[in-house]
Amino acid sequence: MAKMDLRTEIREFLSSRRARITPEQAGLPAYGGNRRVKGLRREEVALLAGVSVDYYVRMERGSLAGASDGVLEALASALQLDEAERDHLFHLARQSRAPRSPRRRRPAVAVRSTLQQVLDAISDAPAWIGNGRYDVLAMNQLARALYSPVLADPRRPANTARFVYLNPATARDFFVDYDQVAGDVAAKLRMAAGRNPHDEELIGLVGELSTCSEIFRQRWASQDVRLHRSGRKRMHHPIVGQLDLDVESLELPAEPGLHLNIYTAPAGTPTADNLALLASWAATQQTLATEIEAHNG
Repeated sequence: MAKMDLRTEIREFLSSRRARITPEQAGLPAYGGNRRVKGLRREEVALLAGVSVDYYVRMERGSLAGASDGVLEALASALQLDEAERDHLFHLARQSRAPRSPRRRRPAVAVRSTLQQVLDAISDAPAWIGNGRYDVLAMNQLARALYSPVLADPRRPANTARFVYLNPATARDFFVDYDQVAGDVAAKLRMAAGRNPHDEELIGLVGELSTCSEIFRQRWASQDVRLHRSGRKRMHHPIVGQLDLDVESLELPAEPGLHLNIYTAPAGTPTADNLALLASWAATQQTLATEIEAHNG
C-alpha cells in the first residue's frame, strides 16, 4: 500500500454508509419490492440532504473539496452518521481541500521526559502513552507488566495493532473480547487515516496488516470508524489471570495525536486484587533485573 487514495476513501465510505440504511429507516416510502441497490439510492440521499442528485453523485465519487460545513452536516444527518463517522467525514473533506503536496510532519516517536515522570508517578494503575497508529511510546512499570505479551515482539516501538492481527493466537488468549478489540483497532486506524492520509508510517502499517492478516482485511473493508474513548477491557494475563479493567483514554493537548491510557478497577474487586498482585510481581521482576545488572557489572 504505497499511498492512501483519498477519493477512493471518500467513495467507499459514503457508499458503505448509504448501503446500510433502508428507506424505512430513513422515513421514505419504499416504492416497489425489487430494489436493485442495497440500502438507499443516491437520489434518496440527495433528497434527504437537500442537494441535487448530480451534486451528491460528485461527492460520492470522491469530490468533497467544495462541500460547505452546512452541506456536510446535512449529509451526515441523511446518512445517520454517529459522532465518529461525522468527524471522519469532516476530516476527509478537510483533506480534500488541502494542497496536493502537503508537508509530511512526522509525529513524535518519543515522549518528553516529564511525561514519563507522570507515568512513573502513577504507581497503582497501568498507564501508557500511544499514538493513532497504536505504537506504544512510553509506559509505567505496571503497564509493562500488563502488556508483557505485547512487548514480547522485539520490534520497537511495540505496536498493539500488529499484536492483535499478526499474533492472533496469543492475542485471543490475552484479550477476552478479541473480536470486538480487532474491530475497534481497525476502526481507529481508519479514523487516523482520515485525519492524516499522508502519514507514511500509518500507510506502511495498514499495508503490512492488509498483506498478512485476513482478519484485518475484513475489518478494514467494513469502513467502520471509532473514536478513542473510555470503556472496558477484559484481559486474561498469563501471570494473574482475569482482569476486567476500566479504561480512560485522554488526549494530550500539548502532544497532538498522542493519548494517555490509564487502566483501573474499583477497590475491593477481584480485578483490583489481581492488579495489586501484578504490581508485586512486576516489582519482583524489576528487583531481579537490577540484581542481575549489578552482578554482571
